[in-house]
Amino acid sequence: MSRDLRHFARQTNVRLMVGAFLILLIVGSGLIYVFYGPGGVITGLICMLGGLAPVFLIGIVLWLMDWLVKRRDF
Repeated sequence: MSRDLRHFARQTNVRLMVGAFLILLIVGSGLIYVFYGPGGVITGLICMLGGLAPVFLIGIVLWLMDWLVKRRDF
């Protein structure tokens, strides 16, 4: 068993983000379905994707910057 705490922290953060996304998607869509029906779920999913798009874009930019910094020779 390795004691790489950075790997553990990164793995934990990824799991937390995936869990939060799944809870938002499943619970949110389920509640929308209960109150508004199938048409509301489609609209809700479009709104959720539109709202999460900036978050994903910022994450991609930060990941790319991290990758570029790690590749650079110091």
